[in-house]
Amino acid sequence: MIQLNNVCKDFGHLTVLKNINLHVSEGEKVAIIGPSGSGKSTLIRCINGLEEPTSGKVFLNGEHLVHTNKVMMVRTYCAMVFQQFNLYPHMTVLKNITLAPVKLQKKTKAEAEEIAYHYLDVVGLRDKAHAYPATLSGGQQQRIAIARALATRQKILLFDEPTSALDPEMVQEVLDVIIRLSHDAITMVVVTHEMAFARQAADRVIFMDNGILVEEGKPDELFSNPKNERTRTFLGKILH
Repeated sequence: MIQLNNVCKDFGHLTVLKNINLHVSEGEKVAIIGPSGSGKSTLIRCINGLEEPTSGKVFLNGEHLVHTNKVMMVRTYCAMVFQQFNLYPHMTVLKNITLAPVKLQKKTKAEAEEIAYHYLDVVGLRDKAHAYPATLSGGQQQRIAIARALATRQKILLFDEPTSALDPEMVQEVLDVIIRLSHDAITMVVVTHEMAFARQAADRVIFMDNGILVEEGKPDELFSNPKNERTRTFLGKILH
């Protein structure tokens, strides 16, 4: 479903991604962990077309993602949940969720609202359909952002540290929604600092450091017996 071949990304003289090779199968749940500045967010933004690789290739469902087709490709395959909620403050929750299905996918208002209410039920916030974002907690806003992404019904769902902007008491309510989604057939890539979540929800965990995919494996194997010294050092600081 997702394939990165020898992807490098430079920002001026700074190389952020170094020869990344990654394959994510359809329906697979992948968590990407690592220290701040390791290139995690840049990697996921390359998958979503928000950043173009300096070199290398990105494929979605076997199709090469390039500058000329990235808008069409992302609208077809990818939805993304960001660190910040990015909800339109002047629109109700329902309007935020139905905007893309109506404007981009040409669904009728009735069709879009039916989809929106379904995903509001999924995130447990149907009663907030006519509320405005400013009246919601941070955790509720992020759950609405997840519902908005789901409402596009794309095959790939990307999360860029979805709990990093939340107060600690609101983190679990968002993680609980993502954990429930991990049981569905959707393909998910999650950049996260939440190790317990990665262990519970991911099929595979990837450790990144200094722009390199250092190590990967099944969650229990990677967390209990990392083979790379950099992975052991990072997890030792995080888990103890």
